[in-house]
Amino acid sequence: MLRLRKSCERGYADHGWLKSYHSFSFADYHDPAHMGVGNLRVINEDRIAPGTGFGTHGHRDMEIVSYVLDGELAHKDSMGNGTAGAANAGVIRPGDVQRMSAGTGVLHSEFNHAPDRTTHFLQIWILPDRRGIAPGYEQKHFDEAGKRGALRLVASGDGRDGSVTIHADAALRVGLFDGAESAELEIDPQRLTYVHLARGKLEANGQALNAGDAVTLDGETRLALARGQDAEVLVFDLAR
Repeated sequence: MLRLRKSCERGYADHGWLKSYHSFSFADYHDPAHMGVGNLRVINEDRIAPGTGFGTHGHRDMEIVSYVLDGELAHKDSMGNGTAGAANAGVIRPGDVQRMSAGTGVLHSEFNHAPDRTTHFLQIWILPDRRGIAPGYEQKHFDEAGKRGALRLVASGDGRDGSVTIHADAALRVGLFDGAESAELEIDPQRLTYVHLARGKLEANGQALNAGDAVTLDGETRLALARGQDAEVLVFDLAR
């Protein structure tokens, strides 16, 4: 079974400095029919105006993944990331995947310091498989070649294949598709697969998707991606 979620059906908030589309209920947007898919709770498509950003705020017991599509996002947190001399500079650019485990509690801020360029990124929240872990941070770059016409694993519960490690029963793959490029993936029908098209056009199991659209695969054994037009897609393997 395939369930389509059109881009135009998402929640939307315009704060002036921040324009955000919510795939699932978030903040002032509440839709009981769209509270998440499995253990995936948030996908916000955010655009941050030049010279602005999220001030210091807190999270706990959530796996937070940031994926930048355009521009840069400067991250700073109470673990020391983003400060002078820290192990992690905290600047996220296209191709980077950042994982922050909020655990017992973390404070952080995210800013677009560019004077003339909007930062466009996806903010993703996944429920952890256990509560009360120590806060943690990880950031890796995944080059375009590894995602071209393929689904590159970028986040997983065991950090396999060089992916970042999330403390959740979930995995995230990313692919780039254009023209004749295609990919197939065997999927577990006992789990949920969520396909979110970040940009371009793409077909997932024959379902046409445009930028911002998503489709949930439930009870399916195979995902087939084809007929992409400058497409960048995120594919989630999720616990029910």
